[in-house]
Amino acid sequence: MRDDYDSPWKDVLERYFPAFLAWFFPAAHADIAWEHGYRFLDKELQKVVRDARLGRRWADKLVQVVTRDGGEDWLLVHVEVQGQRETDFARRMFSYNYRLFDRYARPVVSLAVLGEGQGEIAGRFSYGRWGGETRFTFPVVCLHDYRDRQAEMMQSANPFAVVVQAHLQAQATAGDPTRRYQSKLQLIRSLYRRGWARQDILELFRVIDWLLQLPAALENQLWAEIQDHEEATQMRYVTSLERIGMQKGIEKGIEKGIEKGIEKGIEKGIEKGIEKGIEKGIEKGLQQGLESERRMLLRMVRRRFGETIAEQSAPLLEQIQQLLILEDIGEALFDCPNEQAWLARINAAAQGQADNPPNSQMSL
Repeated sequence: MRDDYDSPWKDVLERYFPAFLAWFFPAAHADIAWEHGYRFLDKELQKVVRDARLGRRWADKLVQVVTRDGGEDWLLVHVEVQGQRETDFARRMFSYNYRLFDRYARPVVSLAVLGEGQGEIAGRFSYGRWGGETRFTFPVVCLHDYRDRQAEMMQSANPFAVVVQAHLQAQATAGDPTRRYQSKLQLIRSLYRRGWARQDILELFRVIDWLLQLPAALENQLWAEIQDHEEATQMRYVTSLERIGMQKGIEKGIEKGIEKGIEKGIEKGIEKGIEKGIEKGIEKGLQQGLESERRMLLRMVRRRFGETIAEQSAPLLEQIQQLLILEDIGEALFDCPNEQAWLARINAAAQGQADNPPNSQMSL
């Protein structure tokens, strides 16, 4: 199981940019007039990155902001937390900064977040000879410096406190699934206690779920714990969380299908191979989504009506091949007054499926 730490940062950085600066670079955050908004300059950055051929892009963002004194600045934010930093990292930061200034005649402030130490050294680049020197410095924050701030992060209302905790726990529990399970469960439960909006909880759940991946058996156990917690606290996010799990299945299926398609495409025509790979990936991903939804429903049925009714429900649920129908049934479970009403409900749904079978091509 491979841990990819950089990918989730790309989305959360863009969604919570003000919170990112407040957590890592509070002086910069305080100097920005947020009431004027801010704008991501992806096209402008892409032109420089395309020219610069200096390795992997990581989670770079170029952002236009208005400062308290009325100025308009560009911030080049770089996040690199994988743990194997490029040896020419500072040189690349200098190259991006200079290329942006040269192309657009705009001063650029560079900021960086790294997953390992030596931030002071990493934030400098210089060269010179015979009395002449070019020197470039920029602020760098290292995530390992937060290891002793666990209590503060657990109480913080800043979403990046959770992101940093998830990252540190992913590193600390590598190779120890049991310990990782406990860390992941604790972090997910903490989301409910912070008073965040539903969408924020789901966004940060995605980050935790990505960074703290578990073997299948422990993942299933975790889902059961989450559902029990939601029922006890009457915070119902189960359907949405299961949809996230379903989407992961779809995405993994598509990804694997594309990879296999490309491999075959090398032998039999790349274009045709990719097309077949995508089709197989989508089909596999949708099937994984259906299986995930059925497992969730059976767990809920087992807790409410017992093992016998769950066994009777299983073959009926297998007949249903549409995710929307399964989701509707899940929402109706707690409205059914008894076992007979529940069995009648899913039997009707299965019969309706048989009378009106879905198209072989399903849309995502």
